[in-house]
Amino acid sequence: MRSYLTVSGATALLLLAGTSPAVAAGGGADRSFTIEDPRITESSGLAASRAHPGVYWTHNDSDDGPYVYAIDSRTGKTVATITLRGVGQPRDVEAISLGPDGNLYVGDIGDNLNGSWDHVWIYRFPEPKQLKDATVRATQFDVKYADGPRNAEALMVHPTTGRVYIASKNEDGGGLYEGPAELTTGATNVFRRVGEVPWVTDGAFSPDGKELVLRSYFSARGYAFKDGRLGTDHAVQAPLQRQAESVTYTADGSALMFGTEGKQSDVVRVDIAGGSGGGGDSKSPSKDGGGASSATGDASGQQVKGSTLVGALVLAAVGALVLMNRRRKRG
Repeated sequence: MRSYLTVSGATALLLLAGTSPAVAAGGGADRSFTIEDPRITESSGLAASRAHPGVYWTHNDSDDGPYVYAIDSRTGKTVATITLRGVGQPRDVEAISLGPDGNLYVGDIGDNLNGSWDHVWIYRFPEPKQLKDATVRATQFDVKYADGPRNAEALMVHPTTGRVYIASKNEDGGGLYEGPAELTTGATNVFRRVGEVPWVTDGAFSPDGKELVLRSYFSARGYAFKDGRLGTDHAVQAPLQRQAESVTYTADGSALMFGTEGKQSDVVRVDIAGGSGGGGDSKSPSKDGGGASSATGDASGQQVKGSTLVGALVLAAVGALVLMNRRRKRG
């Protein structure tokens, strides 16, 4: 869910600087695209379909209901709306991930009051074999954190072990939490902290499971991942977006897809240099760069334009706004 103080300031600066990403106009699958559905105004998570090439699953942030949408990246149009049955009223849905079992996992894990809810939920349902509007029965899992409630926006299912991970969100840095080997409906699923991470709005495992990419509003980082633990990290190339909310690998591991909130929001492709990421040594975009590059190519050959200088200015402005807000509260 959006942080109104930081995002509004960042959005204003981005608009003034004219750094909206260029989006491919039509063409093949897995290119940059715009989500055309007027119902989707707060796309907060992305997951690449394995059953339907070029299709991406997404959902609204909150106040929408138990709905998940399938978007065709060739057109940006919704090709299926899935209504979840058998779950309670969603509270703050922030993430979606596809597991090796063929199930989609939806993370109702946001807590905009920073730890006011003693539990959150994960919903699981099989990825539909046919793309059409349908109502499906989902399984609901209760989740708690071993070290107490917290806000989170990133949920990732490991592509080989099927284990679920959540990254918490905090301005001073968050944690990576590991779920049990198998989720159960018979008891609360306790997630335990296994690593330290920065401010995170979403994350995704590479198809081979050897890399975990975590993004924030202004940057992204890749982490080597082995035996359930984070390894060395490095900067990952990511576009500057008005509200950077989501990330997923393409199904073949050849690129990362970065999404944002808002009406007709853009999903921007960033190619992975040197490999598919689907097997062997996992590759990542721009290990020598910062969060936003000066020009990032998508599959169509167009340039996705950003500016590290603008990113630095945005970060500085946001920091100033947060500091001013704290001083007002103290006063």
